[in-house]
Amino acid sequence: MKQLLQSLRSGAITVTDVHAPEAPKRSGVIVRVHASVISAGTEKMSVDLARASLLEKARSRPDDVKKVIAEVKQQGFWATYHRVRNKLDTQKPMGYSCAGEVIAVSEDVDDLRPGDRVACGGQGANHSEIVSVLRNLCVKLPENVPYEDACYTTLGAIAMQGVRQAELTFGEVVVVIGLGLVGQLTCAIARSAGCIVIGIDLDANNIKLASTYNAQFAFSRNEDNLVNKVRAISNGHGADAIIITAATSSNDPIDLSAQVARDRGRIVMVGVTKMDIPRDPFFLKELDFRLSRSYGPGRYDNNYEEKGIDYPIGYVRWTERRNMQEFVRMLGAKQIDPSKLTTHVLPITDAQRAYDMIAGEIKERYLGIVLTYPQDDTTKVSIKNVGQQPVVSSQEPTIGFIGAGNFAQGFLLPTLKEQAKLIAVANESGASSEEAKTKFGFVRATTSANEIIASSDINTIFIATRHNNHSELITKALEAGKNVFCEKPMALDLQGAMSVAQAFEKNLQKNGAKFLIGFNRRFSPLVVKTKELFGEPHEPKLIVYRVNAGAVPASNWVQDPEIGGGRMIGEVCHFIDTAAYFANDSMPRSVVAKQISTGRADSIDHDTVSITVDYEDGSIATILYIANGDKTLPKEEIQVFSGGRTAIMKNFTELEFYRGSSKPHIEKAQGKGHPEEIKAFITAIKTGSESPIGFDSMLATTLVTFAIHESLSSGETVRF
Repeated sequence: MKQLLQSLRSGAITVTDVHAPEAPKRSGVIVRVHASVISAGTEKMSVDLARASLLEKARSRPDDVKKVIAEVKQQGFWATYHRVRNKLDTQKPMGYSCAGEVIAVSEDVDDLRPGDRVACGGQGANHSEIVSVLRNLCVKLPENVPYEDACYTTLGAIAMQGVRQAELTFGEVVVVIGLGLVGQLTCAIARSAGCIVIGIDLDANNIKLASTYNAQFAFSRNEDNLVNKVRAISNGHGADAIIITAATSSNDPIDLSAQVARDRGRIVMVGVTKMDIPRDPFFLKELDFRLSRSYGPGRYDNNYEEKGIDYPIGYVRWTERRNMQEFVRMLGAKQIDPSKLTTHVLPITDAQRAYDMIAGEIKERYLGIVLTYPQDDTTKVSIKNVGQQPVVSSQEPTIGFIGAGNFAQGFLLPTLKEQAKLIAVANESGASSEEAKTKFGFVRATTSANEIIASSDINTIFIATRHNNHSELITKALEAGKNVFCEKPMALDLQGAMSVAQAFEKNLQKNGAKFLIGFNRRFSPLVVKTKELFGEPHEPKLIVYRVNAGAVPASNWVQDPEIGGGRMIGEVCHFIDTAAYFANDSMPRSVVAKQISTGRADSIDHDTVSITVDYEDGSIATILYIANGDKTLPKEEIQVFSGGRTAIMKNFTELEFYRGSSKPHIEKAQGKGHPEEIKAFITAIKTGSESPIGFDSMLATTLVTFAIHESLSSGETVRF
């Protein structure tokens, strides 16, 4: 299928052939797109940023620069440089508002079916022949609404949410500042609601369009006596509400809003402008300033969007989906006519021309640019048949990679491509699969994990998806006789872990394949050196592992127990494995965990935990996982005590070793062990040697993370 992509490095726009989605996501729908609209304001900002120099990009994103500087200190300059360079080489799907025909739905979707005409929004609703979208961002269309109008639905929902935030009532005067697409739709919705609408813009064509179709009054920002004209229309009071839909670095929309507002008027920010609130006019008029978040309640809520869990209508009347449905109703009732906003209708193959207009390279007036797509049934949603490929030698690893996202591309694939032959890559998005294929030299790309696992020319599977997919994909790959590397964790629950264990035993007996979970820290040069310095004979160790992890919002996918498993399972497993490494992979005997209690039901309490693991060899590990510490403190420090010796490893950059001398032995290095773990795994396959970590140790680490949750819940020590 064809999809429109943008290079983050150069800003170049290309229409690329990529694989269609394999199947709907949970609470998902696959749609064959008939039309999509380019959101000129939002997408122009994206184009301008991508085409900016590296210095200009840095200036526009100071927080990202701080993260890069911190990473340089920990990972080293070249490793960070290559990761940032890799990130900039990413191709970004464009667009977020389209309309088309449903061709597949997930099992948990019961209100949509193949053949339904729908409008789609948000993540996934890109400029693409086929899209995979979420149920709560997909609404049915009346038969009398053409796709070329319906594709404006997402923009209409943005406008509608701004109107709702303004709490407009019949007969009120509302000023709309910025008459682009969202501004025009805002005017039309407010006018349909019985308001007196005044539009303001700098562009004469937009002003004329608004006054002709969408607003009773429309003025230039440069109009003489503009404030007095607004006052005259409002019987001398000023506007009841001002909705800002402009995109500018200027503070003028804020200043103007304060001037034209009545006493205790309402100002709503929908667009993107400077927001320096002038105190005097806002104080003297006691103005109410509000922000409007995208399409409405539910936006950025994983439970609502990704899991399809709706808000009860008695508590939340207008969600983002209900806003979309209401806009579609207005289209069917002919209360809004987006065709008046459409200046261009172009086939997807001519999309470059549209973005040249937006970037100013083609001097031509534009407002609404609609892209259309061929409807010839040449694009299918199915698992590609790769045929019978020649069976390869088990000693020469041939790689199928599932989930080549930012982490994989930054930390795994740069090393892996130098160690083994990359055959196929699968991501949910066909565009990101093609991008990874091109960037790292895979032979082919797909959107089907099953296709990769079934391919006979692949003997080694790498898995770097979200956590909830791990145990299922590991089990399938092991049952198919493959070597498997999977990023942590192994599983989110005992059932998943036991499924992996059974598949591993069968694979081991039949094929002797290698299996590794990505517990990379034990491969870090300084962690390896620490263990070497203690030498033989092995004595029990006291291990204190302090992790200044920082807070992660409860809304983050990692915190979702069904998707990420929470931080104990999703991240603390790293530190459990490292402690086990120092204890010579001795089996755990007991686990006890305690968390702080501030009285707040937030992630700070849940994620600030002290964990103690007692091992069969006599070692004891205490892991202090800290979410309430100062961010400037380096993240990780390991202290190891044994046989009159002490080692302190500081954040993978410095090691101090004390052994009967007034001055410690000091080692310096960088890296958390990602390249080393990949090399060790590939070497094990090539040489037929043991896997770098024994399966029993990896399973024990996984079970310890489950025991941590049990101990926190019961307040008791969990014994194995």
